[in-house]
Amino acid sequence: MNTSIRRRVLTAASIASVAALALAGCASGASDSGAEGDADADVTLTVTTFGTFGYDDLYKEYEDLHPNVTIEATNIDTGGNARTDAFTKIAAGSGLSDIVAVEEGWLGAIMDVSDTFVDLSDYGIEDRKGDWVDWKYAQGTDADGRVIGYGTDIGPSGICYNGAAFEAAGLPSDRESVATLLDGDWANFFKVGQEHTDKTGKAWYDHSGFVWNSMVNQLDEGYYTADGELNVEGNKELKERFELLGAATEGGQSAAQAAWDWNGGKSFVDGTFATFVCPGWMLGVVQGQVEAGGGDASTGWDFADVFPGGAVNWGGAWLTIPETSKHKEAAAELADWLTQPEQQVKQSVAAGNFPSTIKAQETLAADATPNEFFNDAPTGAILAERAKGVVAQFKGADDSIIQENVFGPALSKLDRGELNTQQSWDEAISLLNELVG
Repeated sequence: MNTSIRRRVLTAASIASVAALALAGCASGASDSGAEGDADADVTLTVTTFGTFGYDDLYKEYEDLHPNVTIEATNIDTGGNARTDAFTKIAAGSGLSDIVAVEEGWLGAIMDVSDTFVDLSDYGIEDRKGDWVDWKYAQGTDADGRVIGYGTDIGPSGICYNGAAFEAAGLPSDRESVATLLDGDWANFFKVGQEHTDKTGKAWYDHSGFVWNSMVNQLDEGYYTADGELNVEGNKELKERFELLGAATEGGQSAAQAAWDWNGGKSFVDGTFATFVCPGWMLGVVQGQVEAGGGDASTGWDFADVFPGGAVNWGGAWLTIPETSKHKEAAAELADWLTQPEQQVKQSVAAGNFPSTIKAQETLAADATPNEFFNDAPTGAILAERAKGVVAQFKGADDSIIQENVFGPALSKLDRGELNTQQSWDEAISLLNELVG
């Protein structure tokens, strides 16, 4: 790792909170048991994921199929904290698991240190190239043509909404009518939201940060241009979207929730807000929060085949194998199995996320299985429809830092009424220059 890249890694690690840094010790390093190349030797494989991955049952299934394999899994609460964990260990040169999940938002930074990870071409991934949508496979390939990630999910998005909250505002609540109501651009979404807020006194969305992330991801180029140049200051389209969101937030449409903290899930149950931007992987988050807040399927959450402004991708992940793993071959076999179409379908059922392999996508679209929690919405089929036209945006090295540590704090102050829209934008630019340059 050269000096400039190591400096970037250490800077990325330092930005996160002390609490997040404590996670550096959570994921155990590669185990010493077993011998590389001996397929029958006992081996313990460590895996680090984040958020809601839906792998627990798959781990057990794999261990049943491979009695000599023991899987020790660590799941970090959020992708941001997982980023800190990974880069702290990369900077230290030790401690990474045999398999490390990497999130789309910080893939660009991982590509700066891609030589830290195994070239999966050495383990046959090129034979599976046609399994994935082409852009997913391409994203996991570095500038030297080394493939460092097995694609897991992608993030096509629909709108999660609470039917009871819509009815309280006199809005239609059946899935098809909601899709028609919200079809259009972001201006239409916020127009309907203002009607809801004015009639009920309740918020339309949970907080501005997640809505903003979706709005940015929808652009052809977001915080970075396609050739890797920073693309925030002077970006007219970005500023116009910020002002549109700011006007809605100043109009009372934001519930000013903290990112990833919805009052222990109670805000999903008590009608605090009516809509939630939902990439596929967020469906599991919604269900988990509702249940944590004492709710269940009767709480009224549904999932509509619509998204303001059209197709968008938010998130998705890859499974990587660090060069420090003592069990590269066994780890590659496990990562390959976890990302096969059959397993991606099972993962989607468990976590609600949407697969990146074409065959798994086709299976979910054809099955149209009702999701009992979301009012029997055929969530897999809806996500397959929302995935049409999705191409992931280029993510630069500090993309996730800009979202979480630049715009995140500025939008939180806007949500709380501490800043107006222009002041919030100015604060974001100040933080950008301080943290990214």
